[in-house]
Amino acid sequence: MRKESFLTQSNHEYLKKVSIAVVVALMSSIALNVFWHPGGIYASGVTGIGQIIDTLLEKLFGINLPFSVIYYGLNVPLFIISWCMLSKKFTIFTVMVVSFTAIALNFVPATPLTTDPLLCSVFGGAINGFGVGLGLKNGVSTGGLDIIALAIRRKTGKSVGSVAIVFNVMIALIAGALFGWRYGFYSVLSFFISGKVMDATYTKQQKMQVMIITKHPQEIIDALRKEMRRGVTIIDGAKGAYDGQQQTMLFTVITAFEMHTLEDVMKETDPKAFVSISEKVRILGNFYDPGL
Repeated sequence: MRKESFLTQSNHEYLKKVSIAVVVALMSSIALNVFWHPGGIYASGVTGIGQIIDTLLEKLFGINLPFSVIYYGLNVPLFIISWCMLSKKFTIFTVMVVSFTAIALNFVPATPLTTDPLLCSVFGGAINGFGVGLGLKNGVSTGGLDIIALAIRRKTGKSVGSVAIVFNVMIALIAGALFGWRYGFYSVLSFFISGKVMDATYTKQQKMQVMIITKHPQEIIDALRKEMRRGVTIIDGAKGAYDGQQQTMLFTVITAFEMHTLEDVMKETDPKAFVSISEKVRILGNFYDPGL
């Protein structure tokens, strides 16, 4: 009975993520087809790089490839990086979102509501930012720079917010130099709005303090070190007031983006452990494991 309940919960989680992936794909497609393309606005990250390649192919060589093909092609190498350096489950859901988006780009009608670049940058950025934030809130990534940032962080333990900034500045400069500075500046405005809306929907760098009471501390510690490069503080001799049994208390800090990874770790190592999570904590020093 308990096993059936777990399977039902797991299936419900997968169904929820698939549904979120569809919504995120639709919102990204609306931002591109209805606002960004008509207004000449370039998106951030891999999508913006794809837009620049698309424009150059058409203007220089007269090649008019479907944007969905360019978009998907740019993400394929990132899928491989994610599969090798991140988790396979994360990669599968990322492939799902990118695939849904590529399909939706061909079905969402390219019907411009306006060609005013200011309105297109504002509304396109807001819709895309909400979609990305919704995906991150539910453990679903839209691929692109997220994969690069997570892979670098997994390898080095360093914050890589500057990676996105450098990429997006390059996109704005290239778009401005090639197609007019007016559109480059409006693209920067769209980056800013998209980021603000995404943060309002879900802030992935929010720190969360985790307390775990368990009878299997080493399995959990090994999994946390492997999956998230986290240092863990161990307090031995914790005693339950109800049954008087000795257990171990673990303390660590994660980002909100890693919440779903933590849930997976706990399901695999000790589903019966007691886990308490405190949000919006402030920390001093490095909370990554320096030994990894």
